[in-house]
Amino acid sequence: MIIYFKKKKFDFSSRTHIMGVLNVTPDSFSDEGRFFKFDDAVRQGMKMAEEGADLIDIGGESTRPGSNPVSLEEELSRVIPVIESLSQQIDIPISIDTYKAEVAKEALDAGARMINDISALRFDPELKKIAAKYDVPVVLMHIQGTPKNMQQNPWYEDVIGEIIGYLKESIQIAVEAGIEREKIIIDPGIGFGKRLEDNLNILKNLKKFSILNCPILIGCSRKSFIGKILNLPAEERLEGSLAALAVAVMNGANLVRVHDVKESKRVVSIVDAILHAG
Repeated sequence: MIIYFKKKKFDFSSRTHIMGVLNVTPDSFSDEGRFFKFDDAVRQGMKMAEEGADLIDIGGESTRPGSNPVSLEEELSRVIPVIESLSQQIDIPISIDTYKAEVAKEALDAGARMINDISALRFDPELKKIAAKYDVPVVLMHIQGTPKNMQQNPWYEDVIGEIIGYLKESIQIAVEAGIEREKIIIDPGIGFGKRLEDNLNILKNLKKFSILNCPILIGCSRKSFIGKILNLPAEERLEGSLAALAVAVMNGANLVRVHDVKESKRVVSIVDAILHAG
């Protein structure tokens, strides 16, 4: 599976790719706003690029459980200056983590090369038009509910089957809007309206998502299911994150969304070597 970001080619059949997470928010669950200030955000983005990230995912609205939406103006003021600066200083693609069409448009104009939508084109019906017009790769992620209420008693009868069905519908929405199928990446949405056992089932059965014939993105880094198993806060979940990362790659993840790029790249290199041996 190959996806093009302008002139840059990602061949997911050759190795697993690394997406660095850059939250330009004051209330991120993972870093408690360490990169909210412009200079800190740009410095962190450049550090992740130096450590081997293949792309950087920039978001200006926290989607932690219970979080409230921010205004369009606030989200734009957070992400656009960072995208403009980083896109001129690093040679890897930038992804905009948003479900708002206007934010995506402004981000793409500022230098972003991908849209990462937690709602899989469900929250803002205009977003699919922007993605099609700009002809960029799109991540379609599964979520049950919204960030505000997604962890209020989520329930599934068949978590894998229901997520596959949801993503299949979103792929159809995307294609009908003019988005090339070869530019679609799917994400089962670890932690987004999922119980502990749901997250574990997704990782254990990740190969089943290959039926959708799209590259698979997984974001386990520092998530609460790791904290529940280990009884540790977000800042102490590195080893748990890396263990989940290794399982995800072994089971078919093509792109992994991580906070700790250097450590994650080392783990992915070992797992890829094992997968391609013989």
